[in-house]
Amino acid sequence: MISAASEFTGVVDARDRLSAAGYLPDASIETVVYLAERLRKPVLVEGPAGVGKTELAKAIATARDSELIRLQCYEGLDEAKALYEWNYKKQLLRITHARGGDASGGEDWDEVEDDLFGEDYLLERPLLRALRNTRDTVLLIDEVDKVDFEFEALLLEILSDFQITIPELGTVTGQRHPFVVLTSNNTRELSEALKRRCLYLYLDYPTVEREKEIVMSRVPEVPEQLADQLVRIVRSLRQLELKKPPSISETLDWAQTLLELGFDTIDEGVAKSTMNVLLKYQQDVEKANGHLRLPPRPEMN
Repeated sequence: MISAASEFTGVVDARDRLSAAGYLPDASIETVVYLAERLRKPVLVEGPAGVGKTELAKAIATARDSELIRLQCYEGLDEAKALYEWNYKKQLLRITHARGGDASGGEDWDEVEDDLFGEDYLLERPLLRALRNTRDTVLLIDEVDKVDFEFEALLLEILSDFQITIPELGTVTGQRHPFVVLTSNNTRELSEALKRRCLYLYLDYPTVEREKEIVMSRVPEVPEQLADQLVRIVRSLRQLELKKPPSISETLDWAQTLLELGFDTIDEGVAKSTMNVLLKYQQDVEKANGHLRLPPRPEMN
């Protein structure tokens, strides 16, 4: 069980605490977050890269005063890196010490073997650490679409029963039910079995009004007129067929850049000179520069 103090008391409480953590939720986000906790179900958050999926998990951890444990997924991820592995160097030292024991030929091998696969030689990885954590925990399984279907099968046992089996130690059951967030950039279709176990949330790029609100919240020094102008430019760039459209975090970087350079409005020259903050591929920069048609800044008297 999680502590009563960290539980959300309702949708409004979830909204207020996520906002206080620096994340501005919409109605679907705050509702799913609240229900996920009440129903003890994981949340699967899908959407394009850079729309705040990982930041949502971080904000939930802050809002619940929980420890965030993150499993970053990648192609080829296996149980040893996700669950646990044995400390082979330490085991080897133990074996070497046992063989050089007393004059009778060393220690009894059965006793040594029991030691080798005990807690002292176990290296916890994120999934096992989240299960055994005594603190309230938010488990972030980031970019789950990068792993294969075999690894998904491993996740099913954990997400269904919140337990795993370690052959040498037996079944390990979670001491506290972690709040689980899985994120996906939709690079491949996830299995129906995995999706059935989760509440579903899709995050897209925000509206102009919501992105402006995010900018004003995270970069409060930026003038409102400049914030409005820059989010509209970002919105127009996302309509282009770019290799990597600008993310929300890059919008914030651009706002901070313009502020640091002392610009209070954006003309074509300002935009082109700072476009590398928003876009990360030269072909995207060239396409954006050809797309921009901004009026020049007014001359100063």
